[in-house]
Amino acid sequence: MLNHFSNKILYIAAIFLAAMFFSCGNEIKDIKDFLAEKNLPIGTAKNVNLIHTDSGKIKTRLIAPIMDDFSNRENHPYIEFPKGIEVITYDKNQDSVILTANYAISYSKTNISEVKTDVKVTNYAEKMKLMTDQLFWDSNEHYIYTEEKFTLITKSDTIHGVGFESNEDLTKVNMKSVSGTIFVEEN
Repeated sequence: MLNHFSNKILYIAAIFLAAMFFSCGNEIKDIKDFLAEKNLPIGTAKNVNLIHTDSGKIKTRLIAPIMDDFSNRENHPYIEFPKGIEVITYDKNQDSVILTANYAISYSKTNISEVKTDVKVTNYAEKMKLMTDQLFWDSNEHYIYTEEKFTLITKSDTIHGVGFESNEDLTKVNMKSVSGTIFVEEN
């Protein structure tokens, strides 16, 4: 009799579990909404090494230890790089400009990215290096800017200031509140 009773319990438990599995009608939207409410990423990638090519030539390379995808946000979808980022862009001569930072966030709808903490932009061909604690990048306009303190090192100068804007490769620069020693060639 005890064996018959335990079989009934197992049979009821099996029916209950099957009903649970078949009644779980969570759609993908419900899961995305749940993740958004809990401020969880929809996906996480580790040891990211993205390469963008055009006509067989590497144009951009992005390297990051972790990439969190928050594209499930309805109003402000974004991708976050909480442990840092390195972005290498190559021009037509395969000269590179390298951006590094300890944190980055990129907003999908506006194509504006923010990098923070120990930010460095280096143009090796022009022998220029920008250092700051925060930098914004507008990928639509190919434009970088900050209102924070910065240091710009060129072939012959070290310039300090507060407020900086430039094109991506540091060849067209506008600086605010500058100080430092600047050498000027006279004609």
